[in-house]
Parts: sequence; structure tokens; C-alpha cells
Amino acid sequence: MRSKFFFILAIIMGLVTTALFYNYMSQMSKETVLNETLVDVIVAKEKISRNQMISANVLQLSAVPAVSVHPNSVQSLEQVIGAYATSDIEPGETILTHRVQKEVGESEVLARKVRNGYRAVSVGVNFVQSISNMIHPNDYVDVIVSEQVQVGDQKIIQSQLILEKVKVLAIGRKMLEATSPESYVEYTSVTLELTSQDSVKLVNAAERGEIQFTMHSRILPPKEGAANEKLAN
Repeated sequence: MRSKFFFILAIIMGLVTTALFYNYMSQMSKETVLNETLVDVIVAKEKISRNQMISANVLQLSAVPAVSVHPNSVQSLEQVIGAYATSDIEPGETILTHRVQKEVGESEVLARKVRNGYRAVSVGVNFVQSISNMIHPNDYVDVIVSEQVQVGDQKIIQSQLILEKVKVLAIGRKMLEATSPESYVEYTSVTLELTSQDSVKLVNAAERGEIQFTMHSRILPPKEGAANEKLAN
């Protein structure tokens, strides 16, 4: 009888100890969660496709424990707005710095430079046609085509201006202006930004005859205000 009593008492004590231990662990867990530092990171609000330009409406802030933050996590909207996704990003996924890319560097995708509604068209050029290889990305050029035409019994060379003030996107594979002295590079193609109709016009002209570029000046005309200020002095 006495042994039975101690057996029941041991069971009761075990249950009480288990309950107290469980309660203690629950309290510790709650305190840990409350005291844990949270950090804001940028996550995708909706799916972001590869090469898509990232805008604020596809992003949102999410608070996560500091200990679980990836070292490459983006924590500021300014870091990614206007950048391009280098791969697909799923909704709720944290934006990482290596998953986005700004428009810098020679490796940028040409398609990102072309304005909406325009096309990139390349034409072959030689040393003279390219103005002695002096054309650079972001220059503006006019396009002249020279072709042989029949006039009476004679064939003559006729030249005409077909395109004006066209933006140069690339020369060869180079898509950015030189920002520092560099070695001379010869190229054999020029890529222009054109409307779809002008693209056809350029390709047709290149097939019919020989094209030549003339370059626009980058020097802006003096402002009238500056001239007036000089007169006033």
C-alpha cells in the first residue's frame, strides 16, 4: 500500500515538473522573440521577370530577424529602383544585390538602351564612312546614301540625305563613351537608334549604294542671356 502511494506521488511530481518546465520554456521563447532585433529588407511584391526594370510598385519592405538577414540583402529602395533584374524574382523573395544590375559597364544589354518604340540597327562601315573611326556612342549623325543612277545614256553617282540627327547606340561592340584616354580601336559597324520605318530606309539604302555619316557638334550654342550680360557690363 505504501509503495503504491509513493508510485502515485512520483507520477504527480513528474507531471508537475513537466508542466513547470514547459511553462518556463514557453516564457523564454516569447521573450526571445520579443527581444530579437528586426531589420527591414526589400522583397518582391509580385513576380519580377528577367531584364525587367524595377519600379517601386513591385517592391515592399519586410521586417525579418537580423540574424537571418542575407549579407547581400537590399535594405533601401533607392538601391534597386531603376535597376534591372538579372534573373526572375518570385513574389516574397528578398532582393539580393547580385540579382539586380544598373545600366553601367560595357556588359550592359543593348536592348536596355533602346527607347520604347525605337529599334537598334547596325550597318557595316569602313574607315572613311565612320569619319576615321571618330564616331562614339551617344553621338548624333546624319546618314547620306550615294548610289549609281541612270541619267539618259550615262550612269552618275547621286547622293542624298536620308536620315538626320540619329543617335549612335554602339560602335562595334562598344556601347559607352570613352571616359578616359584609351588605345585606338578600329571598328567595322555602327549601331543606330531608329524608328521601324527609318530602319527599313537605312537597310534599303545600304543595299542600294554606299552610306556615309556626318557628325553633329556636341557644343551647345551660347545662350542669349550670356550675350546680354556681356553687353550690360
